[in-house]
Amino acid sequence: EYGKYITQIRRILNGDTATLLAHLREEMGRLSEQWKFEQAAEMKRRYDLVERYRAKCTIVAPDDTEYDIFAYDENGPAAYVAFMHIRHGAVVQSLTLEYRRRMEETPAEILSMAIGEIERRFERRFREIIVPFAPDIPFEGVTFTIPSRGDRKKLLSVGQKNVTRYRLDKEKEADKRDPDRAVTRLMERMKSDFRLCEEPRHIECFDNSNIQGSNPVASCVVFRNGKPSRRDYRHFNIKTVVGADDFASMKEVLHRRYTRLMAEGEELPQLVVVDGGKGQLNAAVEAFDEMGLRHKVALVGIAKRLEEIYFPGDSIPLYIDKKSESLRVVQALRDEAHRFGITHHRNRRSKSQLNSALDDIKGVGPATSRALLRHFKSLRRVSEAAIDELAAVIGPAKARLVSEALRASRRESKPAKP
Repeated sequence: EYGKYITQIRRILNGDTATLLAHLREEMGRLSEQWKFEQAAEMKRRYDLVERYRAKCTIVAPDDTEYDIFAYDENGPAAYVAFMHIRHGAVVQSLTLEYRRRMEETPAEILSMAIGEIERRFERRFREIIVPFAPDIPFEGVTFTIPSRGDRKKLLSVGQKNVTRYRLDKEKEADKRDPDRAVTRLMERMKSDFRLCEEPRHIECFDNSNIQGSNPVASCVVFRNGKPSRRDYRHFNIKTVVGADDFASMKEVLHRRYTRLMAEGEELPQLVVVDGGKGQLNAAVEAFDEMGLRHKVALVGIAKRLEEIYFPGDSIPLYIDKKSESLRVVQALRDEAHRFGITHHRNRRSKSQLNSALDDIKGVGPATSRALLRHFKSLRRVSEAAIDELAAVIGPAKARLVSEALRASRRESKPAKP
């Protein structure tokens, strides 16, 4: 009986679950016919366990073909190679190896080392290996396949996902042990991705906000070491631009921000991001040229639709890997600048609407409006207040004017009955 269990376990580990499932189905039927329902239920439980295991392990349609896959990923000096052996459509062997570059080894050289090590560990002789690129040396009797479609391409994609997940997990573990290491790694990555001369420890992002030119505002958000520094956020009311001219608004805001920083002797950021494509970036470049900052502070623009990164003087955008930490930081900057700007714009527009509703009342001046809003907190509460409550704040004569004007305004705003 023990030997039967060992045989079944070997079938599972070899990926031959189809034979075992057929055997368990036959046993269920035989025991049911003999009215041994409790034993049949136990066979059903085992069948379900093996079926769930098969569903997790099977990644291509089961057949008699065996596959050997090597996938590769790297980050800086660390390189990772994942090996998978597929039998009957299921993964029956897998191992991920980690290498540290000592002499600037190429990916092809590291892949060759990994293939040799897997051969020794598993005492295997390969015939065909699916790889993302060819190793730097030939292996006797081995064919290397770099697939472009079909089952082999799907298997290689699974291997690539596995090795990338392994790399990310290792990096997360290291980051938890040493948080400063995570920041340093992110800064090095951003320095490389954005072609900077120094790490972008201090980044600022600008965004404009207006609705058909009304109440134009702009926001500036600040990230330090890749994280928001909310105490450094600033918002701007556009002063010199009439209408919805985002380019001129961007120039004004950049002038005001950095002229003041330089006058106060404050540190300048290593990277400035403007929310928009080439037009916004060109306006920012003009502002930097006028202030003499063009070659002192790095400047890029991010287009909203395709996450394109634009550099001054370069008409072709840079497309950063969608999973890159660098792109995630810039997206977070852009989203935070948009949120901060929209919030300020709404507050300003709301305040403007409140003030205008009271200021339009003949005989009610700015001081009276401020007193009412300070006491009642909102225009709705002012309009709902009784005359006696209004009179307690602004006196009976003005209370009567405000009450009658707001009631008339509410009647005019109600839709007519059909």
